[in-house]
Amino acid sequence: MEANQSIENGTVLGTIGGTALAVVNITSTDIVKTILLATIGATVSVLVSLLLKYLVHKLKKF
Repeated sequence: MEANQSIENGTVLGTIGGTALAVVNITSTDIVKTILLATIGATVSVLVSLLLKYLVHKLKKF
């Protein structure tokens, strides 16, 4: 039981350390890129959903 807990503590510490190092290296360019990609992804998702809804509606009439 204690060995398992030690592994979990090591995993938690590694995750926290990796996250902290990643956050330190984030630049404003990365933030802008992330916002832009999220906006494009959300827009494409909505458009595909609307297109599929339209196609299903047309196929039901057919």
